Amino acid sequence: MKHKMISMAIVMLGLAALLAVFSRYGGGGIALAGDGINATDTLWVSLGACLVMLMTPALGFFYGGLVRQKNLLSTLVQCLAIFAVATGVWVLWGYSLAFGPSVGGLVGGLRFALLRTVGNVPNADYAGTIPHLAFAFFQMKFAAITPALIIGAFAERIRFRSLLIFIVIWVTVVYAPVAHWVWGVGGWLRDLGALDFAGGTVVHVLAGSSALAAATVIGRRRCLADEPHQPCNVPYVILGASLLWFGWFGFNAGSALAMNGLAVSALFVTNIAAAFATMSWMAVDWMRTGKPSARGAAIGAVCGLVAITPAAGFVDVPAAMAIGVLAGVICQYVVILTKRTRLDDTLDVFACHGVGGMWGALATGILAQKVINPAGGDGLLFGNPHQILVQLAAVAATVAWGYGGSWVVLRVLDIVVGLRVSPQEEDLGLDVSQHGEAAYSLQFN
Repeated sequence: MKHKMISMAIVMLGLAALLAVFSRYGGGGIALAGDGINATDTLWVSLGACLVMLMTPALGFFYGGLVRQKNLLSTLVQCLAIFAVATGVWVLWGYSLAFGPSVGGLVGGLRFALLRTVGNVPNADYAGTIPHLAFAFFQMKFAAITPALIIGAFAERIRFRSLLIFIVIWVTVVYAPVAHWVWGVGGWLRDLGALDFAGGTVVHVLAGSSALAAATVIGRRRCLADEPHQPCNVPYVILGASLLWFGWFGFNAGSALAMNGLAVSALFVTNIAAAFATMSWMAVDWMRTGKPSARGAAIGAVCGLVAITPAAGFVDVPAAMAIGVLAGVICQYVVILTKRTRLDDTLDVFACHGVGGMWGALATGILAQKVINPAGGDGLLFGNPHQILVQLAAVAATVAWGYGGSWVVLRVLDIVVGLRVSPQEEDLGLDVSQHGEAAYSLQFN
């Protein structure tokens, strides 16, 4: 009881502090109307943000179907809780660190902390035809889905409390700086000319390299030899992948930040890449095993979506076809190679998101065309070999920061609070040991 009263007192003090800040700043300069706002663009970006939000429960079903039944519910609730926690961090300081005025090209300042001065007036630095708040809302969904991708690397063995602490720190010190490097005005990779239309490096390469660090630090699951890993619900995997595919239209096409020809182009090539990656993954499956698996088709689609993400606003349809075909082949063979090591990346986050994002980022440097997006650049095949070098630098910097930063954060957390559940809790399953519930009543009984 004493601990509960202390916790309640801390929460009340935190709420009081927030109310005091909002009272002091009077709503942060939010205007009732803003000049130059385009209603169609605003609607498009708002709908795009809602589609990206749908990707969080979609990821929950996708990951949840891939884990063992005793960890299904915990995987779903991890995705939901991460969405809530990352949203809180984004509002309090994350958005400002990512998109505030640049401090040496490395991180944003705190001008937009608590979303002060982020209102209905457009911020011309990022989107001149929509409210600044709409842009912040759209980017919030990226900050929420990215850390959720990482949980696939340590599924079935992390403490829920430790996970939430990790998410707060990770969004703050790993995600926000990289978002600033690539997308923030004054960010050093943006000034270098790196192209990342919708998050190939910021989201997928960063999450994949962080997942690699997490799998390394947390270690392998127990009893894999005695209890082989089998997906508990392949229909959930198909459902999750299908909803991810749908939500990805908001992810990529919404990143045009306007309802225009570029948005339609991004919409179309996103679908093309996902479809061709699905087919190429199934083809490799068929040749290797004699049967194309349903699970493989779903994973292939996600790999294609990952790979087209950085390129969606810079490439044409033939390029999207090539990106998708190679994504399905490359990612599958990386999965196969990873399984031959001691690394236990439970749901192959590094192979699918990390490597898929790397391939997409490099493909952008090869296949981008200014005729598709004048604000972008030409790639290697269109007379600009320098672009591939810039993309390599962006990938290398993101991998180094994602892996190194995540490794340090996780090692410190492991020492201070502990990351893994006990062997008994792991054997019992996280559903019951961490939440006192189960996905199915018979499982709990």
